[in-house]
Order: sequence, then C-alpha cells, then structure tokens
Amino acid sequence: MLITYLFQYIRYFFRSKHRRGFEIHSPFIFKLVTDVIEEQTPYYKYSLIEKVRKLLLKSNKEVYVENFGTGKSGREKISTLVKRSSKSKAYAQVLFRLVNFYKSQNILELGTSFGLTTMYLAAPDSKAKVVTIEGCKEIAEYAKLSFQRAGFENIHVEVGNIDACLPKVLSGFERLDFVFFDANHRKEATLNYFDQCLPKSHAKSVFVIDDIYWSKEMSQMWEEIKKRPEVRITIDMFFYGIVLFDPDLQKEDYTLFFLPNVE
Repeated sequence: MLITYLFQYIRYFFRSKHRRGFEIHSPFIFKLVTDVIEEQTPYYKYSLIEKVRKLLLKSNKEVYVENFGTGKSGREKISTLVKRSSKSKAYAQVLFRLVNFYKSQNILELGTSFGLTTMYLAAPDSKAKVVTIEGCKEIAEYAKLSFQRAGFENIHVEVGNIDACLPKVLSGFERLDFVFFDANHRKEATLNYFDQCLPKSHAKSVFVIDDIYWSKEMSQMWEEIKKRPEVRITIDMFFYGIVLFDPDLQKEDYTLFFLPNVE
C-alpha cells in the first residue's frame, strides 16, 4: 500500500501545474488559491488549538479504538493515534481559512478523532453550528474535554457509527455550508456520505474530502465525484479534495501543488 501511495504522489507531483495561482485563469479560483488556501497569516486561534495538540502528543494514556472503517479495533496510546491520524496543522489550517472565507455557518464533520480539525472548523465564528460524528466513544470523550478546555461552545459531538447517525444528523440541518469527510476511507462509504449530504448543499457550499489517494478505491471515488453534474470545481491537493458547487463557475478540475510554509 505504501508503494502505491508513493506512486500516486509522484503522479500527482508531475500532474500538478497550479501553484501560487500559476496558470489559473479564473479570477475567483486564483483568489481562492492565493488568498485563502495558500495564505500564511498566523491567526491567533491557531496557537490555542496547537496547544491542545501538544498536550495530546505528550499523553501516554491508552484508549480503545473501535474502527468502523477498517474493522481493526484495540487499545492504543493517544500520542500514537494523534501522530498517525490527525491532520497536520498546515492542512487543518486550510480548513479554517476556507470556513473563514466562505463565512460558513452550518458545518458538518464526519470523523472527529481527537477534535483538532473540529476546532479549526469551529474557530472562525463562535456562532457557527458545528456538528461532528465520531464512532469511538472513548476518543469522542477526549475530544469533548479538549473543546471544553479550549473554550469551544459551538461544537456538538454525535457518537456512533456514521452509517446509523448521519440521517438523523442531516435532519437537523436546513442546509450545509461546509462538510469535511474524514471517516470511512472506502469508495462506497464515502460516495454514500457525499450523496446523503448533497441535497443539503447550495451554490456556496464547500465539501472537503480527506485522503483522496489513500487507496485505489479512494482514487476511483475522487474520479467519480469529479464527474458529478452538481460539481462545478474540484481542487486536488493530494491529501485533500475540495469540491465547489457554484453554477456560475465554469466546470473545471484543478491539481494544486500545495507546499505549505508551516513549521
């Protein structure tokens, strides 16, 4: 799997022709890439969330991981899990900037883990509604504790299998402004979640799919998403796939070589 993943990255590297807005002719997408995705402003909320990350990385406590996506469960150290499964601060901060740029108010995350990306989604506006679904009860409790300690009051954690929880959670939204898919990394599951969320989308909605090259079937999933008639713009960042729905935008797929300047 590692060799396949490396091969995918090499392909992505040579396929990427967009960086710092290079060869992007759409004024809106140029602005989105240069002023939002690749922005380097150190927003003050970043340091607050990264303090939580540092605490988690020092923790030798163990939690029972019930992994619905892979079927592999067992006890693991929190520090090990955070290193392996949490998004780097560079990529987590991209989510913050997208939410901030679009002024997203109705936000859904599939796959909370320890809540680092959840806090980045919630940080731009304390009045925004953020709902996140986590399958592992013990991990969800640690995430809730982190939210409380960091002062986030606009996050609701739904605990349970996403397959069972998602319909109920979606019924609580009139519309979805932003969705981050970071849960079951399988083609059928991801497409199913995407399709369930799609009716709640609108012209200014942003869907971000994590690990679009995690496996061959996830790569196939991404190709199918790009072909959907509702999808106008996709931005391939290798680790993320960004999906936009604005009908005023000309349908196009971008491959952005993202090289963050974050320590």
